[in-house]
Amino acid sequence: MSRSQVLVVDDEADIRELLAMTLARMGLDSHCAGSTTEALALLGANSYELCLTDMRLPDGDGLAVLDYVSKHQPNLPVAVITAHGSAENAVAALKAGAFDYLAKPVSLNQLRALVRSALKLSRPAARRASESEAPAAPLLIGVSPLMQATRALIDRLARSQAPIHVSGESGSGKELAARQIHVKGSRQDGPFVAVNCGAIPENLMESEFFGYRKGAFTGAAADRDGFFQAASGGTLFLDEVADLPLQMQVKLLRAIQEKKVRKVGATSEEPVDVRLISATHRNLADEVKGGAFRQDLYYRLNVIELKMPSLRDMREDISLLAEAILKRQCGDRPPPRLTAKAHAALAKYDFPGNVRELENILERALALAAGEEIADTDLQLAPGDAAPAPLDVAGLPLQERLDAIERKAIFDALEQTHYNRTAAAKILGISFRALRYRMERLGIKDELDARS
Repeated sequence: MSRSQVLVVDDEADIRELLAMTLARMGLDSHCAGSTTEALALLGANSYELCLTDMRLPDGDGLAVLDYVSKHQPNLPVAVITAHGSAENAVAALKAGAFDYLAKPVSLNQLRALVRSALKLSRPAARRASESEAPAAPLLIGVSPLMQATRALIDRLARSQAPIHVSGESGSGKELAARQIHVKGSRQDGPFVAVNCGAIPENLMESEFFGYRKGAFTGAAADRDGFFQAASGGTLFLDEVADLPLQMQVKLLRAIQEKKVRKVGATSEEPVDVRLISATHRNLADEVKGGAFRQDLYYRLNVIELKMPSLRDMREDISLLAEAILKRQCGDRPPPRLTAKAHAALAKYDFPGNVRELENILERALALAAGEEIADTDLQLAPGDAAPAPLDVAGLPLQERLDAIERKAIFDALEQTHYNRTAAAKILGISFRALRYRMERLGIKDELDARS
C-alpha cells in the first residue's frame, strides 16, 4: 500500500528537515519546496493529502500557495506556518481558507495533531467508513433557500479548523449548528463540550476553563481538568461568549493564540488541541465599540461568521419543523395532526423566540389538545397571530427609549412563560442572573412584587 504524501514548503532547510523527519515517523512521505515557484510545480505534478507552507517565502507567501490550491485542488487541506506572535498572518490565512496554522517554533505535538486531523479530511474512503459508524449528525431541518445555504456553509466550515462565531437571535439553533460542524468535521470522534459563559460565576471562571492543581485554593482536594482539557481532540463551544468578563477575555485570548493553558496553581503551561466555536445573540462588533469586548479577541473568535436565520425569515419551513418537533416530543406514540387553521396560524406568527419558542408552543399544545388533532386555539398564540404593534418611543431621550424597549421585551418573555423567570431568561438569551439584574434596574421586580 502506497504511503500518503505531504508537501512541505519552507525556505529554511532545517525546518523542512525537521518537518520531513516528523512526518516520516508518522508513516508519511514528504516532498519539500523552498519557494512558491517550487511548491506550485510540485502541486501541478503530484497528488498530496496535506500541504504545510510557511507564510514568508523568498518569491511570495503562503497565501499564494493557498490560493493556487483553492482553485485547482479545493479538497486538499493547507496548513500555514507563521512567525511567533504573528496573529494577523494566522487570521488572514484562516479567512483565506487555510485548514489550520502552526506558530514557530513549531511544536511537534501540535504538528502531529494537525496532521492527523487533516488526513481524516483527505481520505474519502476512510472518512465514509468513520461517518457510517459515528452518531448521526444533528439535523437543521428546512427547505427554504436560507436554510439550504446555511447547511451548505456548515459543510464547508466543517473542513476547516478555523474559529467560527455563530450569530443569530435567541432560539435560532446556534448550538445545533455548532454540533453539526463538529460531527461533520475531522474531530467528530472527539468530544463536543458546550459551555454557557453566562452561567459561570466570575470567581470560578479560570478554574472551570483551565482546571486547577491540588491545593491551589481551599477545597481543591485533587487535580482537576477544565473545559479546554475536557474538549481535547474535539470542539469547545462557548455559548453567550459576550458574557465573559474582560479579565477572562485576556486569558482566553492567550489560550487561543498559544494553544496552551495554565491550570490554577500550576507553574507551567500545557498544550491543548481544541477547535473553538463561539456564539452569542448579541452583536459582538457593537460590544467591541462599547468597550465590553476586547477587539483582539473578537478578531480571533470571529475568523469566520455563521449567521443563523430567524424563523420568521423561513416561513416555508415552519410546518415542516412543527411536524418534526411533534414527532420527537411524542416519542414512540403517533403525534397528533395539526389542523389547517393551526398550520396557518403558525405560518403567520413572527416567533420572537424562534425554534425554541416553536418547541415550547407545541409542547403546551400537546397538553391542551383533545383527541388526535391540534387546533389553532390549542396553540394559544397572540391575538391575530402576528407580531405586536411596535412600541411608540418617539420623542423620548435615547436611554429612556432603550429602557422602554428592554422592559417590553422582558414583560413579553415573562408573559409567554407564565412568569417563569428561568424560562424567560432562556427565551431572551441571557442568564438568570442577568435577567434578575435587569428587572431590578428597570423596576420590574418591584412592580411584580406589588401585584402579588
